[in-house]
Amino acid sequence: MSFKDMVEADNVMVFMNLNEFAETHDIVYDGETYEEVSCVISQLKEQDRVTKMRDHGQGIYLVTSIFHCPKDALEGVVPEKGTRIGISDDDFIRWFYVAQSSCDLDMIRLELEAMDE
Repeated sequence: MSFKDMVEADNVMVFMNLNEFAETHDIVYDGETYEEVSCVISQLKEQDRVTKMRDHGQGIYLVTSIFHCPKDALEGVVPEKGTRIGISDDDFIRWFYVAQSSCDLDMIRLELEAMDE
């Protein structure tokens, strides 16, 4: 068994384990809904956004987060940078823009951004 095989096995057995780090969410992307996807959402933080001179949107913050899930959980689809993705939070879908997208060792990693009040 190679090191790469061991890392891929750990991704599934530990990182995506619902009793350890992962939780399930419905994912909406490109008109498709992927139900109960095992994923890890981390570094969810709210920060002041960069405002421009004529921007009068006070009280609006930039929310950023890192999203991980197995590639096969989205049926091999890797969301592209600049697209929208919805992630369920109970009965509510929160929409994000994909700021960065990558897929390594069969794990999708997305950096997500959203505006919030």
